[in-house]
Amino acid sequence: MVLDEKSFLFAVRIVKFYQYMMNNKKEFVLFKQILRSGTSIGANIKEAKYAQSVADMISKYSIARKEANETIYWLKLLKETDIIDDNSYNSLNNDCEELIKILTTSIKTLKAKESNGN
Repeated sequence: MVLDEKSFLFAVRIVKFYQYMMNNKKEFVLFKQILRSGTSIGANIKEAKYAQSVADMISKYSIARKEANETIYWLKLLKETDIIDDNSYNSLNNDCEELIKILTTSIKTLKAKESNGN
């Protein structure tokens, strides 16, 4: 599944970003926030794989999308406070935006499926 793989690879990038920043910038609180939200995306997507119903899957994907949106917030805050550079911001932000787009499409598809009684 594309979403599984992309969210896992994004989580790996976030962990590596966190490790690098902890070693070089020492801004512990903000980095822990982005580590939490950035890795939670994939965890919720993985949980959705074994959802008990379509509604449960929609809920898990919705939580993942919220976590992705929170991650974008932390990235923007780090960029605007000059803690990370534009290249780091753009790269991570673009990947996160792509996850949001895929999640949004998946949620819409699942809602349509649910309303059709499938």
